[in-house]
Amino acid sequence: MNVVILMLAVTACYTICSLNDKYAAAKANFSGDEFTFLMCSSMSVFLALSLPFQNLSFSLTWQSFLAVLLVAMCKMLEFQMSARVLKQLSAFELKAWLGITLFASYFTDILFGSELSVFKLICIFATAAGLVFIARSSKGGVNYKQIILPLVLYLVSKYGYGLIIRSFSPYASSTMQLLPAMVIISLIMLPRVHIRELIKNNRSGVVKVVLARIPNTLGMLLENAVISISLANYSFIQPMILVTLFVIGLIRREKRSRLNLIGSIICIVGIVAFQLA
Repeated sequence: MNVVILMLAVTACYTICSLNDKYAAAKANFSGDEFTFLMCSSMSVFLALSLPFQNLSFSLTWQSFLAVLLVAMCKMLEFQMSARVLKQLSAFELKAWLGITLFASYFTDILFGSELSVFKLICIFATAAGLVFIARSSKGGVNYKQIILPLVLYLVSKYGYGLIIRSFSPYASSTMQLLPAMVIISLIMLPRVHIRELIKNNRSGVVKVVLARIPNTLGMLLENAVISISLANYSFIQPMILVTLFVIGLIRREKRSRLNLIGSIICIVGIVAFQLA
């Protein structure tokens, strides 16, 4: 399947999840532990259901077990930190900050054997510049002193996940790295979450978060396929989600600052040019 089609499919799945994650953090008011448990436990079930339809491999080596532990660490950080960051940042603004990982992912691809392209590098610079404009457009309403550490850890976890999946694929297929990691996180979170009280006090929120994990799980499977092709394309998925959220905002006639509008247009140009290069 063409990588662009894969990326568009992941973007569609993750756009739904981005809007739901903002709801879970800001409106449903789940704690980081509750949000992480709901995500990992439900995705463990959905991933397990997908196993008969995949080509799986897992070698009994220390590299395979290390990969599972590292993926668990990255996902734990991602879920915990996103719950904290999204209490102040919108899903749109968070995707803007993820543009920082574009550079790291592209140069990692070069280390894996891809050729250096000056034009593609210019596209990345353009996309990153647009993302900076978007992030700065909302600076006045966000207290970055409170979220800077969670934000940095979130960015590291997103880049680290792609790097681990790609690096350890000879020892374990992506799903066999991801599924055990989800189970491990669920078990770690279980003693820290009062399941009965959670369902009793916020049944509607629990149902919405769990149902959103269906497209989330599909998105992760497709995302892993993109990672196997290119880490740079994997990193471009987040700006593509941002562009989608931007279009949704236009349809809803949400107000955008001039800086936000300029940044969004630059991002669109950078993304499209990189894929056409």
